[in-house]
Amino acid sequence: MITNYDKVRIGMAMSGWPFPGNNPSLLGDYVTEMEKLDIDSLWFTDRIVSETFTLETVVAMSFVAALTEKLKFGTSVIGLPLRNPTILAKEIATLDYLSNGRSLPAVGLGPETENDYEACGTDKKSRAGRTEEAVEIMRLLWSGNNVNYKGNHFTLSNVSIEPKPVQKDLPPIWFGGRSEPAINRTAKIGDGWLVSYATAEEVSVSIPKIKEKALAYGNHIEDDHYGALISFCFADTRKEGEKLAENYNVVRREDVDLKDVTAFGPPDILINLLDDFIKAGATKFTLRSACPPEITFDQMRLLGKHIVPRYHRG
Repeated sequence: MITNYDKVRIGMAMSGWPFPGNNPSLLGDYVTEMEKLDIDSLWFTDRIVSETFTLETVVAMSFVAALTEKLKFGTSVIGLPLRNPTILAKEIATLDYLSNGRSLPAVGLGPETENDYEACGTDKKSRAGRTEEAVEIMRLLWSGNNVNYKGNHFTLSNVSIEPKPVQKDLPPIWFGGRSEPAINRTAKIGDGWLVSYATAEEVSVSIPKIKEKALAYGNHIEDDHYGALISFCFADTRKEGEKLAENYNVVRREDVDLKDVTAFGPPDILINLLDDFIKAGATKFTLRSACPPEITFDQMRLLGKHIVPRYHRG
C-alpha cells in the first residue's frame, strides 16, 4: 500500500473551452478557484489551426500568470516545430520572470495534419529535426548571451535575450508521446516525460526504457519528472460517469480498455488509477475533466475535495 506521495502533484489539463459561456472571466474564476483548492498546475492543449475554440497557449498562460500567485502553468504539449524557437524562448523566459518561475513547457512534434505546418511557414517532414534544434536553441538562449548556432533549420549569430528565466535549472522541457521515437527523443534531450492516455502498464515499461536510454545519451532526468494526462468525470457510478463523459472524452485509442486510461465514476476509481500509475513510476498528473460545460467547475471542486488532499499531504 503506497502511503508516501511526497513527489506526487495533481494538476489539471484544459482542452478547448470547457465552460458554458464565452466570457473570458470564466477562465479567470476557474484558475483563481483552482489555486485556492491547492491544485498544482494547469496545462493547455495546443492547436493553432482549428475550428474548435482553442486558446493560444502562451497568451493563455500569461493570463493565468497575472491572476495567480502559486499556480504553475504549462503546455500539454506545444507543437514546437510550428514555432520560431527564439521567439518562443523569449516568451517563456518572460513568463517565467513575471510569474517567479512557474512556467512548465512540455513540447511535442505537433499535429499530424499537413496544413498546420503550411499555415505556420514550415513543413511536416522536417518537424523532428526542427524540434531537436529548437530545444537546443532555447536552452542556449536561456543560459547565456551572444549565442551562435548553425543547424540544418535555424541559424543564430550573436543572439541574446533578456530577461532570463528565474528557475534555477531553467524551465524544464518535458516531452510527450508514447511511440519509440518519442521515448528515444525524451531520453536524448528531454527533462521529463508527460504522456497522454497511456496505460499504467505502458508507463511501467516506458520509464525504465527512458532511464536506460538517457544514461546512454548522458542525459539526466529526475526520477520525479515522469507524468501522465488522464481524463476523468466524477459521478455516483461508473455507468453514470461514462454517460456524462461520452461526448467530451477525447481519448482515441481502440487498442486498450477505456477503463485503463480514463476514470469515470466515483472518486475511488480515479484514486485507484492514480495509484497504479504511481506504482508504475509516474508522479506528475494532469487531469482533464471530460464533462458537460455546466459542471466543469463542480468537477474541479470535487477533485479538490476528494483527490488533491490525499496526494498533496506528502
